[in-house]
Amino acid sequence: MRIINTIALILVIIGGLNWGLIGLFNFNLVDFLFGEGSILSRIVYILVGIASLWCISLFAKIFE
Repeated sequence: MRIINTIALILVIIGGLNWGLIGLFNFNLVDFLFGEGSILSRIVYILVGIASLWCISLFAKIFE
């Protein structure tokens, strides 16, 4: 489980940094690297979304 937690945290950080770049500079790093609307970009967005759901469960464990 520790590996999954680490991967999820890395993906959430990547997503957060990408949103920061979009907000500050109107620059989407994922689209820049993989092409706007490409299947690889969609996969990255899906993985970041799944990772964020996973991190919600980690956040809930803090308050148990």
